Amino acid sequence: MTDSLSGPRSTGRDALLGRAIGHFAEHGVGDTSLRALAEAIGTSHRMLIYHFGSREGLLAAVVDVVEQGARDTLARMVEEARDDPDPFEAGMRFWHLVTDEALVYGPLFFELSSHAMLGLPHAVDLRERLVTTWLDALVEMWGVRGVPKRAARLQARLDLAVARGLLHDLLLTGDRRAVDAAMRSYARTAVDALVGTP
Repeated sequence: MTDSLSGPRSTGRDALLGRAIGHFAEHGVGDTSLRALAEAIGTSHRMLIYHFGSREGLLAAVVDVVEQGARDTLARMVEEARDDPDPFEAGMRFWHLVTDEALVYGPLFFELSSHAMLGLPHAVDLRERLVTTWLDALVEMWGVRGVPKRAARLQARLDLAVARGLLHDLLLTGDRRAVDAAMRSYARTAVDALVGTP
């Protein structure tokens, strides 16, 4: 998700943002002050203020990167789904991609989601994007398979709820085997009901 921010060519603002996201992914945002964050990531409070203006400015930048990462993942998912004749396999490939990222960034994603629920300024835009953006992509995936739009939208909401619930389960239990098995069962049922066997 943050590879473009932490590569060898990254300098200044992007490098600091990449390190901040890495720190928050590992330790959470909580009430971390800019001074504490600066010390943890090897920079100065002054540099964080220079690049981001405030803690809220930094958190808004973090939200933008996390959300862009989600959009990039969705774009890959939709593109691959178009080319794969088997919707079950396409869905499971996407699931594995999402779970790999969630093992690193999932706690930060869920923490920022809670900030959006609370209406915190740096995350308020996420209220819409964390649902609508994903629903639209899932509807498109089902639409590619010939599923009528109304049925696709209902299924997309179920897909999103199940996927996020299972990611939450994974992050709490660490039991990827059980979570993957549950997703396989769910995906097989959904595909058979809506599309049938390719």
